[in-house]
Amino acid sequence: MFLSEQKNAKAKQYLDFLQDDEKMECVAFLVDVTSHLNELNLKLQGRGNTVCDLMSAVRSFQRKLEIFRSDITEAHLHFPTLLEQTNGNHHHTHVAFLERLAENFQNRFDDFSLGKQVLLCIGSPFLVKNVQEFSREAQSIFPLANVSSLQTELIDLQENVALKEVDCDPVTFWTKMATAANVPHLQKVAIHLLTMFGSTYCWIFHNEHCEKLIPQQFDK
Repeated sequence: MFLSEQKNAKAKQYLDFLQDDEKMECVAFLVDVTSHLNELNLKLQGRGNTVCDLMSAVRSFQRKLEIFRSDITEAHLHFPTLLEQTNGNHHHTHVAFLERLAENFQNRFDDFSLGKQVLLCIGSPFLVKNVQEFSREAQSIFPLANVSSLQTELIDLQENVALKEVDCDPVTFWTKMATAANVPHLQKVAIHLLTMFGSTYCWIFHNEHCEKLIPQQFDK
């Protein structure tokens, strides 16, 4: 109503845009896509996030993109704004956009892979079922890692009944519970990953925890 009351050409240009169904369809689609990207962005922020947390969030979003590509041609469960705008009758060019977005994520992050078993071990070593696969993934990240020691130390750790009952965050677990005296090779891998910068924001986290994470490794 405001634009229609204006007498200048710019206002008419904006009004025409808002009354163009095809353009507003694109806007509705972008509103939904941006909301999903915003959710990912929030997960990548915050204090205390390790590179393991960040990669899990990215990998999760990549899988969600596969669901989004199917959903946009079906029930629109993940595109409520687009559904409201078009009532389900929209151009399928949006599928191509999602495919390019998925490809972009793949190009950016596939070269940086920590391995599923390694990520699982850092978060909860007692859930790792395939010890050999874990050691192979760890060696791909740390070529000089002693594979046999990693395997035996992980088994010893998993059979430690007292540690199974410990309820704490990964940083506390790998610095206070699973110590270098008991699992030196395994702890070195864990601390290396926990002190890895996932983003510039992690500098705050790094400073807060450097005293209990860094010295025991770098002194050696």
